Amino acid sequence: MRLRQIIEDEIRRQGPISFSRYMELCLYHPEHGYYSRHAGQFGKAGDFYTSSDVHAVFGRLLARQFEQMWRVLDCPPRLEVVELGPGRGLFARDVLDWSQKKFPEFFGAARYVLVESSPALRGALRERLKDQIEAGKASVVESFDSPGDVASNVSTIVFANEFFDALPVDVVDHRGELRVDSRDGRFVETFAAPAPGLLESLGRYSVRPEEHERVEVSPSAIRWMERIAARLQRGFAVLIDYGYSRAEQMAGRHRGTVMAYRQHTASDDPYAAPGEQDITTHVNFTALQAAGEAAGLEPLGFLTQSQFLIGIGEENQFADAFEDCRMPQEQAKVALQLKHLVTPAGMGETFHVLVMARGVEKEKAARLSGLSFAR
Repeated sequence: MRLRQIIEDEIRRQGPISFSRYMELCLYHPEHGYYSRHAGQFGKAGDFYTSSDVHAVFGRLLARQFEQMWRVLDCPPRLEVVELGPGRGLFARDVLDWSQKKFPEFFGAARYVLVESSPALRGALRERLKDQIEAGKASVVESFDSPGDVASNVSTIVFANEFFDALPVDVVDHRGELRVDSRDGRFVETFAAPAPGLLESLGRYSVRPEEHERVEVSPSAIRWMERIAARLQRGFAVLIDYGYSRAEQMAGRHRGTVMAYRQHTASDDPYAAPGEQDITTHVNFTALQAAGEAAGLEPLGFLTQSQFLIGIGEENQFADAFEDCRMPQEQAKVALQLKHLVTPAGMGETFHVLVMARGVEKEKAARLSGLSFAR
């Protein structure tokens, strides 16, 4: 049975479904969902690529920042680095390899945990990180809340890069909350009165859509922030994604951000190929920060990826990026890759970084190099 038929059957039984339910089925259905079907959608040959696909310097810079965070935490003998939605595991590999080479004391304390719900991706991660797993430095788990060998009482860094943009969202326009119906073999949009919780979220963290506008609300993102806060007894949360603040949305930007991606081709039609295309939205960082604060986390900085990475790399003039270059041509290539990560024309201004913490001395945390431009 194809995913389209599964969705149509659910609509036939229950009536029109919320967009968040439609998005959840498209991306996370256990058998036919986009992230469940195969592990080949990442990288330049797939449907999209992340910062770790651009160059290893992204992981190297974050390894440097994680090491500084470990020192801010007074160098605990064990530190869990927990990554949500780790993709192909390139970032984890780069962080571990560079830490072993450059920060041996931190590497000795660190244990890397990759949280991935997709069985196909978990299998690929275990293969890619086989050596690190066998050495006891990494593990791949299914659940964030009860991930087996993740200790709950140790210092922790929770890291999420392009995780929140793929969480299901509800969609609201001036007619009400969007519902997905099925007619004559096609998915069609209908509207219903928004639930009180959605209206409250719009009022506190977003805007009410004007005519011909849409905005998204992500209850899933709020729940994930609560889960992160519950897991983070002492340590940091580093969240990186493309997104916006409420102030930017008030200025008229980031309204109606649902997009579909297939083989690097963008589309505004999320109904064209259910289960075969990625569906994403821009992330409301104002809502994430508020949810984190309500759950006991303290905000340390909200800044662009450009500001964050330049702050980390400034100290040694990005030597992490160029250390392996032997020829001028190699240096030129790496310079272009680094430029893509930090400039407005690339990922630098589109992506934002939210850093939150619990049980951390704020004065010491303020000296983290990644937060230099947030002061």
